[in-house]
Amino acid sequence: MTDHLGFSRRAVLQLIGGAAAFAPFRLLAQGSSTVEMIPDTGEAAAQWSRWRGPSGQGLVSGTGYVDKWSATENVRWKTPVPGSGNSSPVVWKDRIFLTTAHEQGGRVSVLAFDRATGKQLWEAMAPDGRSARSHPKNGYASATPSTDGERVYVSLGSRGLIAVDMGGKVVWHREVGRIQNYHGPAGSALLYKDRLILYQDSQGDAFIAAFDARTGKELWRTPRNASVGWGTPVAIRVDGHDEIIVNGQNRVCAYNPDTGVEIWGCTGPTFEVIPTPVVGHGLVFCSSGRAGPTLAIRPGGKGDVTGTHLVWSTPRGSPFVPSPLLYGDYIYMVNDMQSIVTCFEARTGKAMWQSRLGQARAEGFSASPVVVDGKVFFTNDEGETFVLKAGPTFQLLHVNTIGEPMLASPALVGGRWYMRTAQHLLAVG
Repeated sequence: MTDHLGFSRRAVLQLIGGAAAFAPFRLLAQGSSTVEMIPDTGEAAAQWSRWRGPSGQGLVSGTGYVDKWSATENVRWKTPVPGSGNSSPVVWKDRIFLTTAHEQGGRVSVLAFDRATGKQLWEAMAPDGRSARSHPKNGYASATPSTDGERVYVSLGSRGLIAVDMGGKVVWHREVGRIQNYHGPAGSALLYKDRLILYQDSQGDAFIAAFDARTGKELWRTPRNASVGWGTPVAIRVDGHDEIIVNGQNRVCAYNPDTGVEIWGCTGPTFEVIPTPVVGHGLVFCSSGRAGPTLAIRPGGKGDVTGTHLVWSTPRGSPFVPSPLLYGDYIYMVNDMQSIVTCFEARTGKAMWQSRLGQARAEGFSASPVVVDGKVFFTNDEGETFVLKAGPTFQLLHVNTIGEPMLASPALVGGRWYMRTAQHLLAVG
């Protein structure tokens, strides 16, 4: 096996830590539980209304999406985005929504753009609130909005949660308390049924909580024993009941969405955790940062399930910032500390291949991958998108360069890509 830079399999193994990188840390027998990510349904299924789209994990249905572009090729329109931010765009019908920050976080807002032309329609300023610490790769507007077609919901960290109607009016604002971690808050809120579910890990007063989507009223709050974390919860269905999964500091936890009671926990993640879990084959896959492991957990247990439900774990190849992507029988992830992409067999943790994407850069990828028409797309912070053929053998099809830094993940609706760069919003198709 040779990667596209000409490295032999032996050389790649030595580069990223030896044969252990290609073997699962452990492998337990799998059960027969039915497990699925709860996807968007109805009208929402045709939109891109939340972080990682209607599937919750970057899977794109439909056809007609181009797989080649540049700063000019296949660009339908390009419009400036005021302020600065790394939140990803969400789309509902004829509108695109983003968040942005002005004056070093002194003002934060929600932006709406016309999907057909890119024209900015309105800017809704969030109420004044507490300031927060920030990291250059985080900023003050990193949480991706979610929408149900009536309102746009945004987590603003220490400034709380807001709901904005489709005309740009702030409907409600809810304080959540001060969030204190050294890179500032970043995780997005999950819109689950009639409520928003948000977790904020912090030095003191870490929590997961649910808020009524119509009023902002807090429905429940459960303390968490974690000081840092920047992830987004997901909702899964396990044998007919729902669980909220948090991939967090040192533990993956499942909560009852109606009460906030912790159902089970599995140890294994590292200190800093960002990637959102993905779900399939009866398993929840959770990656943790820097040199942390990726875990494959069979949900549905009770209490500490580390010894009973951890099906496999691998210590290599895990991302720090981007989430993994599960498509078919394989899970794909990029180790953004070394620009190394790995494909694992999802059921077993067996590594199928590894390769470098472009030049090695520490923390060189932030956007989470998407899969379209059997092709997996990884975008680095320089705006280079590596287009790979999905499957058990490595095949780099081509590299697209947009010409601007890009940390946000794309939204894909109706045959168009919507991309946020450092200064612009673009439609590609």
